[in-house]
Amino acid sequence: MTDTAGLRGVIGGLVAFAAEEEAILLAVAAPGAAPSGLADDGPDRWAAPAAIAHNTEFKHQQVQRLQAVLSGTMPPSFGDIDHASALVYQRYAGQPPGTVAAASRRVTDELIGALPAIPDEDLTDPRRNPWLGGRQLWLQIIVRGFWHPTGHVGDYYLSHNQPERGITLHSRAVETAGRLGAPAAARGMACYGLACAQARSGRADDALAAIRQAISLNPELRASAARDPDLTALREAGRLTTLLT
Repeated sequence: MTDTAGLRGVIGGLVAFAAEEEAILLAVAAPGAAPSGLADDGPDRWAAPAAIAHNTEFKHQQVQRLQAVLSGTMPPSFGDIDHASALVYQRYAGQPPGTVAAASRRVTDELIGALPAIPDEDLTDPRRNPWLGGRQLWLQIIVRGFWHPTGHVGDYYLSHNQPERGITLHSRAVETAGRLGAPAAARGMACYGLACAQARSGRADDALAAIRQAISLNPELRASAARDPDLTALREAGRLTTLLT
């Protein structure tokens, strides 16, 4: 996409979509609203406020990176997160849903609000900021502001015996990315999220079609598909062999 004004609109739309889904999750997962017997008890099944607090932290890290671009400074280094760690989970758990929701709205507004000030060259040319490691800034924003949060919201539904809600979320993400005219790499990420949700729900044929579309749009996702635990059953059945070679 060479129209950077349009690209900014796409980014803002995708980030806003993810934030809306986070707000919906907090509402439907409020105390007394969730189906009975579906307790949230740790890193194996994250509570909704914990998941969204984590998403918000990742979005805030992206805000800090955009601020570094604007100031011509080096952003902080952010380490990887072990989502299976009880210590990591506890860092996010226990925050009141209202506090989490307010932080999510604030950081989302900061992320979208920073976009107009980012020079076109910084948005599209990774050579402008060597700390990007060759990654395009616009795609990094979409990863942290759209793909990552919708993934965690979808994980919540899938791990709480609500697979249809998870699949619907990811289907809407694919539709939204297409409707906004997102670049192929971003649409591929949306398709990949749908494929993982379908695979986890036992819809192997649908997942195979979605992962094929994802890789055709974003060939870099082939490496993720080769190791993603959500796609283990497809790999073991040999159904991804031609796509991964």
